[in-house]
Amino acid sequence: MSPAAAQPYTYRRKELTEPDWRRFPGWRDTTRADWESPQWQRLNCVRNAKQLRAVLGDLVDDSFYADLERDRAERATMSVLLPPQMLNTMADGVTVAGAGSLTDAFYADPVRRYMLPVFSDRRTDWPSHPRASRDALHEQEMWAVEGLTHRYPTKVLAEIVATCPQYCGHCTRMDLVGQSTQVVSKTRFAAKPQDRLAAMVDYLRTHPEVRDVVVSGGDVANVPWPRLEAFVSELLDIDSVRDIRLASKALVTFPQHWLSGEVLTGLERLAKTARDRDVQIAVHTHANTAASVTPLAARAARAVLETGIRDVRNQGVLMHGVNDSPEQLLDLCFTLLDGAGIMPYYFYLCDMIPFSEHWRIPLFRAQALQDDIMGYLPGFATPRIVCDVPYVGKRWVHQVAEYDRTLGISYWTKSYRLPGEARDAQALARRHEYLDPIHTLPREGRDWWRAAVDGGRTWN
Repeated sequence: MSPAAAQPYTYRRKELTEPDWRRFPGWRDTTRADWESPQWQRLNCVRNAKQLRAVLGDLVDDSFYADLERDRAERATMSVLLPPQMLNTMADGVTVAGAGSLTDAFYADPVRRYMLPVFSDRRTDWPSHPRASRDALHEQEMWAVEGLTHRYPTKVLAEIVATCPQYCGHCTRMDLVGQSTQVVSKTRFAAKPQDRLAAMVDYLRTHPEVRDVVVSGGDVANVPWPRLEAFVSELLDIDSVRDIRLASKALVTFPQHWLSGEVLTGLERLAKTARDRDVQIAVHTHANTAASVTPLAARAARAVLETGIRDVRNQGVLMHGVNDSPEQLLDLCFTLLDGAGIMPYYFYLCDMIPFSEHWRIPLFRAQALQDDIMGYLPGFATPRIVCDVPYVGKRWVHQVAEYDRTLGISYWTKSYRLPGEARDAQALARRHEYLDPIHTLPREGRDWWRAAVDGGRTWN
């Protein structure tokens, strides 16, 4: 056996390929010019089972569409919104051979599993954790002004929009982002966009301890470019702001937007101003599988870098059946690096939102995955696997203070005070909990949780 073959993971550089959208009946006559048009992509997003059937026809069985419809009615916390670009990455490489020939491939596809969940994906024993909540990270409690979350000493999150070009089933901001579903009536911003953004800028001007602003939502690709550029330009005028990060999953799911002339020339202007003022601007995207990194996505990432933007980084979410093996994670990381020049940055444990238990993995599994991927990637490109702990923030999975594997309860502390904890003497000593999926626990743990729920146990 050769040394390469003996390794648990063998690296092979893979050329990116753009799946042929014409394999789907609804796009059989779609030209390349249409496919690469941002307007065409937006107009042809799939929003429901009827539109999905118009694209796929009978290549997927009726049972799949019924499965999707049931999920929309009983479980979905996010509405369906799929750009053609992303739908086209599903079931790639599977031979189209008539009616029903793509059914199994669609059920198994990792991109489909988190972008187009169906009822049969969800668990029936514990579809939601008893401690699940719509705003799992309690970000809205930490709004300094509407939409501006201040939960780190030097960093803030500016949620400047509540919509995206695509909706992920596992969205941590499912309480705020997107259209209401039959399961969830969404929270809505009260103030007008221009008033909210102005209030954010005013807050940052009077809080010089903040040097790092994550501009997100939602997805900044859904903000009209003149408004986004004006907001970022105002941030660049604040002397204490030294890092700006633009968050957009659309860089890989809807790269046509980021390849448009208006966006690229605008980024060039922002990048020049940032260089002149010694400020760093980066774009953060969200690819969970190597299949999402196509030649168009790579073109968009490299075009963004060519404008002078400091870096493009990836933040993924660990999900069962999507990317919870070392091979899947390493394939994705190498594809990002080699194919698109995107830096692997973070992988997050999926947050405890309702109906997410079929995606979530336990902390011990995340710790093992972190260990398993070490040594293959360059050190600067080895992503950290983190748990975003309520009231604490991002913590590397090996930073846990205490871990009860039987009950699936991990305990975490932090090294800083939240803005509202200035006089809290216990803020740095207090332990905060993150909870494993109950179905991953040993029998004793599962029985404990069942008894706790049946007994009406409450938690602080």
